[in-house]
Amino acid sequence: MHKWIMSGVFFAACALAIVLMFTLPGKEEVAQEAKPTMPEVTMDAGQAETLVKANCISCHGDQLQGGVGPALANIGSKDDVEKIYSTIVKGKGGMPSFKGRLQDEEIAHIAMWLAEKK
Repeated sequence: MHKWIMSGVFFAACALAIVLMFTLPGKEEVAQEAKPTMPEVTMDAGQAETLVKANCISCHGDQLQGGVGPALANIGSKDDVEKIYSTIVKGKGGMPSFKGRLQDEEIAHIAMWLAEKK
């Protein structure tokens, strides 16, 4: 009787392993989810400044000098536009994600505008 139970458990574990192999995402899919893709837009500096004033200055300061959040006045010399975009979308440390708060195109405008701050 014990052999039958162990055989059944082994069979169930093998079946579950096979199902998981075909349903779990692969490394490539997980990497794509981890790195958001920035939409192609032509930067609108006016819109970017308006968005920054409405969403960023409370933590990063009105001159991007820093405050609760880090200074962004020279962020373009440290990070490229893709990294800035990813940080805004996903959040980082104490910074919340702006995915869902802002449209992807708005985040792209902000990232492109900040990337020029060198």
